[in-house]
Amino acid sequence: MFTLSITLVRHGETQYNKEKLLQGQGVDTPLSETGVQQAEAVGKYLRDIAFNYVFSSNLQRAIHTAEIIRRNNTHCSGTEMVLDPLLRERGFGVAEGHPKEHLKNMANAAGQSCRDYTPPGGETLDQVKLRFKKFLKALFQQLSDEHGRAGAPEAANGTAAAASERAPGGSAEDGLQEASVHALVVSHGAYIRVAIKHLLEDLKSSLPAGAKMSQVFSPCPKHGHQSLRFHPEPLRVGPRPLCCSLLLHQQEGAPGEPHSC
Repeated sequence: MFTLSITLVRHGETQYNKEKLLQGQGVDTPLSETGVQQAEAVGKYLRDIAFNYVFSSNLQRAIHTAEIIRRNNTHCSGTEMVLDPLLRERGFGVAEGHPKEHLKNMANAAGQSCRDYTPPGGETLDQVKLRFKKFLKALFQQLSDEHGRAGAPEAANGTAAAASERAPGGSAEDGLQEASVHALVVSHGAYIRVAIKHLLEDLKSSLPAGAKMSQVFSPCPKHGHQSLRFHPEPLRVGPRPLCCSLLLHQQEGAPGEPHSC
C-alpha cells in the first residue's frame, strides 16, 4: 500500500482574467506576463517536491503553468506531463468570452447565485464533479497498478484523519514527509472549487488546523494562485475507509490581483 499526496495548483493569470472576462473551455488563452511570473513563483516554491506524476488540463493557460513548475523542479524536470481533458475548466456555455457581470446578471434573472447558476450550453456543478471523480478513479487505478493495491476513493465512514498544522510561511514540504507518491495537478479555479468541495464533503477530508473555509473556496488567494494538498492516509483497501486531510498553502510574493476562471 502507498500514501499519496496531490498538489492542486491553479493556473496563472491571463489577459482575460485581468479584464474580468469568462474563459471556461471555449476561450483558450495563454498566460499574461503576470501569469508567467506567478507560475515561476509557484515553481520555485514547489521545486523540492519530488513529483512522480504531473497532470494538467489541456487548456494552454494550465499547460504553460505546469511546464514552468516542472522546469523549476529539481526532481521532475524530465517527468512526462499528462494532458487530461477531465481537468478542464467548467464550461460556461454562452457566457464564455463575456464579462463576468454578464453571468451575474443572467444568474440574478434566474433567481440563482452566480456560482450555482448554469448558463445555456454550460456545465452543471454535478457534471464538473463527475469529471473530477473520473480523474481520481483513473489516477488511483494507475497508482494501484504501479505501486500496489488500492481502491478508488469513497466517502469515509468515520472521522477523517487529523489535518497537519500549517505554520505561517511554512515549507512546501510540510505534511508530505509520510507520502510515498506525489502528484502535481494543474487546473482551473471553478474546477478546483468543485474538487475541494468533493474532497471535504463527500470524502470527509478535514481542513488544516487554523484554516478557514473561505480560504479554500475563495476565487483565488491574494497573489493569483492556490496550492492545496489532498493527502489520503491510508488509501481505501477493502472495507477500510479513506482517511485524508487537506494541507493548504498560499504562496506569497507573486504579483497580480486575484482572478477567476
